[in-house]
Amino acid sequence: MPVICTFSGIKIYIYVERNERHKIPHLHAYHNEDSVVVDFEGNVLEGSLPRKKQAMLVAWTMMHEDELRENYALMLEGKLPFRIEPLR
Repeated sequence: MPVICTFSGIKIYIYVERNERHKIPHLHAYHNEDSVVVDFEGNVLEGSLPRKKQAMLVAWTMMHEDELRENYALMLEGKLPFRIEPLR
């Protein structure tokens, strides 16, 4: 799955997981050896990143909630997601 955004060493992906553990739209973010699953409202569902990185990710998620939902809808239709601007 393509990366939809990268900033401060954080790589963000969206997967469409049907009948999986997280049944709500969410993203996966990775930084070095750490990973976290966050819903589109910024709530952590699983895992964690270093404190400052996670705070940055949650802020970015909340700022781009509409775009994340648009990407998720595209993926449900079998289309590729678009890139979203990084946190600056």
